[in-house]
Amino acid sequence: MMKILTLPTIALLSSVFAFSAAAETSHVELTETTNLVMAGNKYVTLLGNQIKVGDKAPDFKVVTESFSPVTLSEFKGKSVLISVVPSLDTGVCSIQTKRFNDEVENLPKDVVMLTISNDLPFAQKRFCKTEKVDHIRVLSDSVWRDFGHNYGLLIKDMGLLTRAIIIIDTEGKLAYKELVANISQHPDYETALTKLKSISQAVKPAELTTNANSE
Repeated sequence: MMKILTLPTIALLSSVFAFSAAAETSHVELTETTNLVMAGNKYVTLLGNQIKVGDKAPDFKVVTESFSPVTLSEFKGKSVLISVVPSLDTGVCSIQTKRFNDEVENLPKDVVMLTISNDLPFAQKRFCKTEKVDHIRVLSDSVWRDFGHNYGLLIKDMGLLTRAIIIIDTEGKLAYKELVANISQHPDYETALTKLKSISQAVKPAELTTNANSE
């Protein structure tokens, strides 16, 4: 028989995950960056190592809606766009996620598109069902904060990820990075999508036709 989680149980689980994440990283001294991103009219402090275009993209471990682990290494050899949002329960984050979800069908098949936030998997599952987000993979960094730390995107004293777009090429290197200057603003969708398409290694239909004619 399937057990239904009550609100008190979910609240307790949230506390457990938050405590577990804090316990795992409390002994680690993280790099702090204070002059890149603003919330309103104040700069926030980002925790973790800032990576730049051309660097090897660090691996990370996040979870699905069922708490199954997913790592970057699983997408080796593919172009990966990661849409990073503070919380799916806010307007801009919701629009950003739905925008990239709608774009998936317009992209080559070798492209992987992910949304990562620190929302609990329960909340992500509810959001995807309500908003019909079914093309892009929505993943949670709430358990280990591994993605946020490895990419320097965790906002200190908030527990949220800052808004960003990360593109990783087929060789596993960072091809594009946008840290949105103010977390209340939208990212540059068009530039990110143009870059993603330009690095895709998918075989074009014309190439398939040419190969077929030559046989």
